[in-house]
Amino acid sequence: MLGFIFGLNARIGRLQYFLCTIGLAVAMTGICFLIALAAYHSHPRGTPLSLEVMMWPAIAAATLFFVVSFTLQSMRFRDMGWDPVCVMPAWIAVLIIDMLIAKKFPGLAFGPHHYTTGISAIVNLALMLALLFWPSADYDYTPPPLGEPRRPDSALRGDTGSVATQRLARASGEFGRRGV
Repeated sequence: MLGFIFGLNARIGRLQYFLCTIGLAVAMTGICFLIALAAYHSHPRGTPLSLEVMMWPAIAAATLFFVVSFTLQSMRFRDMGWDPVCVMPAWIAVLIIDMLIAKKFPGLAFGPHHYTTGISAIVNLALMLALLFWPSADYDYTPPPLGEPRRPDSALRGDTGSVATQRLARASGEFGRRGV
């Protein structure tokens, strides 16, 4: 069930991922603006603005942003042919280990108030570029062994039917076939 909630079993293409990411950024900017505007208007005039007024709405907005971002990235990793159940925890583990290294060895961190090193910056950059530019994988594609030449799946199976017939045959499996 979590596979459907967090998008671990869904797919999204490159263009859709890019457009959804831009849309999410615009929506979150609007939500943050509305939270700040509501806190400003509800605060009595003449008193300094406190962050406690915005704390719970900001936590809710950050949680929403995290869940939607996690879902979009999981869907894109699935589309690339990578397993998001393995990639996402590994990505989070690299970030946590990098933070622990930066805290243990402050000379490796970016600055005195930063808890990351160049390793996590390179990993984040590589994964973001992969999410944006890695081509989509085929649904049922399995690469041939190194010694065999590359041929289309229909040539390997000897199918001569249409694409719709091939998809229906793949979906139904052995159901409906008569034994000889």
